[in-house]
Amino acid sequence: MSTHLIIDGYNLLGAFWGFADGLESAREDLLKALAAYRHRKQHVMTVVFDGWRRDRPIEQHDRYGGIEVIYSKRGEKADQVIQRLARHYGGDCAVVTSDREIIAVARAHGAFVLEAREFAAKLRGPLPGGVVPYKELDRGQDERPGRGSEKKGNPRKLPKAERRRQHQLKRF
Repeated sequence: MSTHLIIDGYNLLGAFWGFADGLESAREDLLKALAAYRHRKQHVMTVVFDGWRRDRPIEQHDRYGGIEVIYSKRGEKADQVIQRLARHYGGDCAVVTSDREIIAVARAHGAFVLEAREFAAKLRGPLPGGVVPYKELDRGQDERPGRGSEKKGNPRKLPKAERRRQHQLKRF
């Protein structure tokens, strides 16, 4: 079963572009970028936007480039919709947000969580020239601080939890 990607739309929009050009055009640009990403990666994607201020009595579902777009209903915030979806899909989904409450609910139900900034970097594509983030180009050494002398093991090896997370990130 493929991973279902649930995205907090305005949260990602703030991390990816911001709202300088106006809300409608920024949202349209974000959906175009997500459609291109979906075409490359073939993930099932749902983007949730706040629609409760638009006075819609029911939740509105649209499709854009193979992506399901949900606008929350009157009296319900996008956060609540995302939490409901995370509970429904559990470990078969990944949630993109920077909201701590959503992160806590998603992790409690076994979902993988990507910070909005982290996913925005993946959405923009790889770094130019294939730059490895933890290496300095001039000296060839790690940027991370070294471990104290009391620790044993390979000081360049990431902790197990971080290695597991890096392995999961490769899917995206």
